[in-house]
Amino acid sequence: QVQLVESGGGLVQAGDSLKLSCAASGRAFGAYGMGWFRQAPGKERDIVVAISATGGRTYYADSVKGRFTISRDNAKNTVYLQMNSLKPEDTAVYYCAQTRRIYSDGKDYDYWGQGTQVTVSS
Repeated sequence: QVQLVESGGGLVQAGDSLKLSCAASGRAFGAYGMGWFRQAPGKERDIVVAISATGGRTYYADSVKGRFTISRDNAKNTVYLQMNSLKPEDTAVYYCAQTRRIYSDGKDYDYWGQGTQVTVSS
């Protein structure tokens, strides 16, 4: 059974930075792609960023390009999301997820964390 545990969310002001972490357990972490999704109130859950199993390929939604960075440390079974220049529209619950593939920009994510709230005030 795969478990994903996010941490690092919180309340910040516009322009601030936050770093989210997601610790994984349960299967060979380095064999699977990872992603971060977010869901704002009243909206669907959308992918924000993704990273391949080895870290060599990444995906960024247009809304976060140049501000967010995804990375992973396979030795620590952890994936990170560095968020800079945060905007009020980044406010959402952020979910870490693991795909059954070595890389995916949105499909076939099988396992999900519980989510962590990120709130950006103006």
